Amino acid sequence: MNSLLSIAPEVSAALAAGRPVVALESTIISHGMPYPQNLEMARRVEAIIREEGAVPATIAVADGGIHVGLDDALLERLATARDVAKLSRRDMGAILASGGLGATTVAATMIAAHLAGIRVFATGGIGGVHRGAETSLDISADLEELARTPVAVVCAGAKSILDLAKTLEYLETRGVPVIGYGTDTLPAFFCRSSGLALALRRDTPEEVAAVLAAQAALGFPAGAVIANPIPEAHALPEAEIDAAIASALADADREGIAGKAVTPYLLARIVALTEGRSLIANIALVENNARVGARIAKALAILSAA
Repeated sequence: MNSLLSIAPEVSAALAAGRPVVALESTIISHGMPYPQNLEMARRVEAIIREEGAVPATIAVADGGIHVGLDDALLERLATARDVAKLSRRDMGAILASGGLGATTVAATMIAAHLAGIRVFATGGIGGVHRGAETSLDISADLEELARTPVAVVCAGAKSILDLAKTLEYLETRGVPVIGYGTDTLPAFFCRSSGLALALRRDTPEEVAAVLAAQAALGFPAGAVIANPIPEAHALPEAEIDAAIASALADADREGIAGKAVTPYLLARIVALTEGRSLIANIALVENNARVGARIAKALAILSAA
């Protein structure tokens, strides 16, 4: 066990017993939503995973350690502090060395989950290839992490502010399976479909778990994307989201927003431009992914014990 890991007793006991555990990121708390909705969402998502018979393991870096499973005090600190670093692979060593507070992105959460022995991770949406990447080379480290770390990520596709076609192509090139959960097309975060066809579809947790188990048996280093569409009742019209994204991108360009500040800026602008409807949709899709993630983790635990 890595000496930098601090695993909560509930999570440690579940892992030791082979019970299902679902990792959760913390950037969605610190950078993805405003307070108090972020804290309410974090607590609710953990409750959903427990209701489904699995153990939640929200992950963050604090006080020189990687915390896998957070108490309520640390959850609240992440939700309210203004000096939370946004951590990907490149940032983890520096924040651990400084003893600072850091929230984990998809990439950093995958790293910590793998170190702890957690195989399933639920989030909102993965990062990807940014629009205009052909000149900016702005590609999320999430995609590289998916190619090198064997953790399955349940998400509503990639964030719709991205170039989804290029993101899907990049994942194919890097050998990362993208499994449509009850869908033949890549979900587009706030919308149920991007119109981009997927090569793989599975309709039950057991079917997904079988793919993950076979991939592990082959010794593949890559993870997998489980693309789970937002519930229909909470999906937003494509035209509304496209207009909001175009406006938010123009605002970001005008204000000189760049690098890892882009995604939280755009998401916040889209919340304002949709008068809060995108925030409601975001919470709904995260909760849905947590529920599906817990069911897949349970099915995988049963397969592993067989």
